[in-house]
Amino acid sequence: MNAAAPLIEMRGIVKSFPGVKALRGVSLALRAGEVLALLGENGAGKSTLMKVLGGAHRADEGTILINGQETHFHSPQDSRDAGVAVIYQEFNLVPGLTACENIFLGQELSRAGFVLRQRERERAAALFRRLGVEIDLDTPCRLLTTAQQQLVEIAKALAFDARIIVMDEPSAALTLYEVERLFEIIRDLKRQDIGIIYISHRLEEIFTIADQVTFLRDGVNAGDRAIGQLDRQQMIGIMVGRELKDEFPKRSVAIGETRLEVRGLCRGRAVRDVSFTVRRGEILALTGLVGAGRTETVRLIFGADRPDAGEVRLDGKLLGIRTPREAIAAGIGLLTEDRKLQGLVLSHSVRENFGLPNLNWLSTGGFVQLRREREEFGRYVETLKIKVPHQEQPARNLSGGNQQKVVLAKWLARNCDVLIFDEPTRGIDVGAKYEIYLLMNELAAQGKAIVMISSELPEVLGMADRILVMHDGRVTGEIADARRATQEQVMQLAVA
Repeated sequence: MNAAAPLIEMRGIVKSFPGVKALRGVSLALRAGEVLALLGENGAGKSTLMKVLGGAHRADEGTILINGQETHFHSPQDSRDAGVAVIYQEFNLVPGLTACENIFLGQELSRAGFVLRQRERERAAALFRRLGVEIDLDTPCRLLTTAQQQLVEIAKALAFDARIIVMDEPSAALTLYEVERLFEIIRDLKRQDIGIIYISHRLEEIFTIADQVTFLRDGVNAGDRAIGQLDRQQMIGIMVGRELKDEFPKRSVAIGETRLEVRGLCRGRAVRDVSFTVRRGEILALTGLVGAGRTETVRLIFGADRPDAGEVRLDGKLLGIRTPREAIAAGIGLLTEDRKLQGLVLSHSVRENFGLPNLNWLSTGGFVQLRREREEFGRYVETLKIKVPHQEQPARNLSGGNQQKVVLAKWLARNCDVLIFDEPTRGIDVGAKYEIYLLMNELAAQGKAIVMISSELPEVLGMADRILVMHDGRVTGEIADARRATQEQVMQLAVA
């Protein structure tokens, strides 16, 4: 480990919000050329700590030192001027502006009040060459892939000579190839003595890219370790504060007759002649690389998109589903891949979000029975261990894991016969994942038919009874006994 003075130190950081003490004396240190992984459960304080570092929040107490000098951040601009760049999970790009315009937005190269467009283009091209990639400078960012948008964010950081880069869940929506390319770029940045704080819930990535690990739990430091001092189980134990002997809880459920039957489902080139069945008590994993057509398939089942051909049957009955409302009425629930854009109304309270798909039985004469709604939601707050100070809390203020639990609660209250989980554990911590796995097992034991879409192969192999692999809109293979399958077998089918 580099023995030089840290690039940045945060000492005794305290931050409170109304009713919540998010950080209680947190400290960390990052050295030049080092990747520091910041780990913890959802709600542990990671995002709050990084917002303090990024100048978005002001600490109530504590000290920040850059290169040994005490520094005070009153705004994001102060943080940026000090050489700190934060790349949030939701990118901070203007979709309608080009890659070049986004890089220099707010820090335009100008002379006598005129922007030096050609000089900006030359500088942007040089930045992308430094990253070893080619991106069309004139393409609006809304037309770039997720990986390309991420590279624009990294180029923005390098454009103002950032020495400290924070990456929050950078691999969440990337393909395996794109993740490896990201790691190559991170290694190159390390060689340039740039320090990187890396936040991820994918523990295998931490072992690949990190040098040091700082753990947070409930707003306090839970430990600091060199990566060589940890194995996976130790890492999980420090994060959650208890031992999880089996990351994927075992179950023994009698699998019954077919509940959901999909035949010849088609929509353009996205979904091409997809057929499968799911039985009572079964967890069917639908996997493949990003863009394989998994989400597009379940959107057709749920009525969010119209198929060109095909049919869906539930308990042998043909369903003519044309809208999500009809799918819900038929007994099908979908936990969407993007909980923030499609699963929740972020400006509404958690209580209101819970009630939205359940208004038919929570209202009388067109009026919501608020007392009943509060009581019903309160039961799920308790059973799912949703961390929320009160039921009127806006959904946007919850951590990712607790947002996911609110989405789960509203579908559990519907008592659906078929539940589709699209990336159910993306962006949530290992403790919350375990609770969701237990819940999926319980639902299967109740005779529900479950379709789980996941890009995480350990999760697929650990939770599924049967695996369906997709590539380029088609089903390329089926693995009947998931517990005996290997990641290599799945990947061979995924790239077929």
